[in-house]
Amino acid sequence: MRPNQFVGHTLQSHGAKLARVHMHDWLILLLLAVIDGCLNLIEPFHRYVSSDLMTDLKYPFKMQDTVPMWAVPIYAVILPCIIFMIYYLYKRDVYDLHHAILGLAYSVLVTAVITDSIKDAVGRPRPNFYYRCFPDGVAVFDPMNGDVLCTGDAKIIKEGYKSFPSGHSAWSFAGLGFLAWYLCGKIKVFDKRGHAAKLCIVVLPYLFAALVAISRVDDYWHHWTDVFAGSILGCVVSSVCYLQFFPLPHYINGWATHAFNRIVEENGFHTEMETAHLRNEQLGPTATDGTSDLDILENGRRK
Repeated sequence: MRPNQFVGHTLQSHGAKLARVHMHDWLILLLLAVIDGCLNLIEPFHRYVSSDLMTDLKYPFKMQDTVPMWAVPIYAVILPCIIFMIYYLYKRDVYDLHHAILGLAYSVLVTAVITDSIKDAVGRPRPNFYYRCFPDGVAVFDPMNGDVLCTGDAKIIKEGYKSFPSGHSAWSFAGLGFLAWYLCGKIKVFDKRGHAAKLCIVVLPYLFAALVAISRVDDYWHHWTDVFAGSILGCVVSSVCYLQFFPLPHYINGWATHAFNRIVEENGFHTEMETAHLRNEQLGPTATDGTSDLDILENGRRK
């Protein structure tokens, strides 16, 4: 019996069991979403801004973004999920689909919580802060300490204190960075056969994320350091979240989930590129009822 005879389970046959095994993971994901929502409601720290510090904050204030906020979930979440679904329709592996979506969701939401927490704590003014604070162009400062006394719209001023780090950059690299890792494993970029053309496919998500990040500087919504920090943050979180569910792409069976590699090892099956370091792969958390991914796979094989 070959591995694909017991790993190729569908949403109908094993989707419910897999969801129960990872129920606590989805609940934590929901909690992260609530936390991020609360972080967007609170008032950020208002950093001291004197007339001298306004020199670098007088860039034009453009209400329309080159890449609007509503577009971020489309290219950073929905697009990768469509690719995950296409692969599922080809392989019928519900474990790959589930782990890819769960990993992507954690990548984006963990990045969002970290990014918005730092934004609120730092309170760095955006490059266009002057015209957010003084839409009529007339500056007003506190005669006692020299701090700004903004006369603009409160919501616009609030967003003006959220420059560091760049949310667009962080979320773009979190979602598209995870997709790049996923593609790297699936098309076997590091199969030691020297097909460098595959690298172009993997680089595309990073290139698009980089262009989004650059647009934030071009729109004068962020300093370059905001964009750089957000991009690094998104790259790091996406890497950690991907490796939680999948092995490094250059590993033997680097295209598969940890669950697949584990069941192959435990049952003594050999795929075309399997070697001894499958023994180093570990399964994810066990369900509250003691059931693991391995148990589900074993039960599916016996059936």
